[in-house]
Amino acid sequence: MAYRWTNDLTHDDVTPKAAFLNRRQIIAGLAAGSVAGSLAPQFASAQEALEPNSFEDITNYCNFYEFGTRKDDPARNAHMLTTSPWSIQIDGMVDTPGEYTFEDIMAKMTIEERIYRFRCVEAWSMVVPWNGFELADLLNLAGVQSGAKYVAFETALRKDEMPGTRFPVLDWPYVEGLRLDEAMHPLTLMATGIYGQDMPKQNGAPIRLVVPWKYGFKSIKSIVRITLTDDEPPTSWNKANGREYGFYSNVNPNVDHPRWSQATERKIGGGLFAKRIPTLMFNGYEEEVASLYEGMDLAEFY
Repeated sequence: MAYRWTNDLTHDDVTPKAAFLNRRQIIAGLAAGSVAGSLAPQFASAQEALEPNSFEDITNYCNFYEFGTRKDDPARNAHMLTTSPWSIQIDGMVDTPGEYTFEDIMAKMTIEERIYRFRCVEAWSMVVPWNGFELADLLNLAGVQSGAKYVAFETALRKDEMPGTRFPVLDWPYVEGLRLDEAMHPLTLMATGIYGQDMPKQNGAPIRLVVPWKYGFKSIKSIVRITLTDDEPPTSWNKANGREYGFYSNVNPNVDHPRWSQATERKIGGGLFAKRIPTLMFNGYEEEVASLYEGMDLAEFY
């Protein structure tokens, strides 16, 4: 019987809401293009509590290229996205393919939606609670067939609502993928909110993927399709630049990105000159997920 992950963080470990959402302060000090995200279990202690930032800046620094490539573009443009009604097409190697409405998904989950607290890293680090449920619960609802090996995801593509998709920045629609065992891991979430509230549109409303031990470009937003397959699916950043962005995208401080080191990270809330700290293997989830990659060369499968 698959275990459910129990987080051992407390309320004191959570990055203050305003500090989590205000990132404008530090962007000037970050190299363009150096932002990648991921999550890990323990970070801020009560002694390391961050000074709250302005709630006004909550969503002014986002990576959601469908709404523009500048970090403040999603905050300006995401209001155009219609999130209700919303449905996800689940197809491929499943027993019950079909169109699953967001309301239907939420109603059929066999467990209560929870809050999961993870440490987020996007060239800085922070602890944030995601509201959500395990992706495995949704996949089990559709019935995964025995031959399936991978899970492919697709973001909504609406040029009238997503001005960024009018430009060939990426090969639209945005797509992502996981190996099936990664997708079924208890830490892999379908997130529907932040801090007990509905997911902000610029953060991936109404439902997005969160994979705690991987960089943020694996956390596909505003999902409209999930496909079970026996072939490794394409991923948007791998298609755009396979040398820099591999399929796995695991946090591995021992393997540098071709253009920068991934060995350290900066804590949000500490200001532009905050001390950098060592990045943890699998962002601190080594005990929980290292067995998924046993025997693999993680420099080759990056």
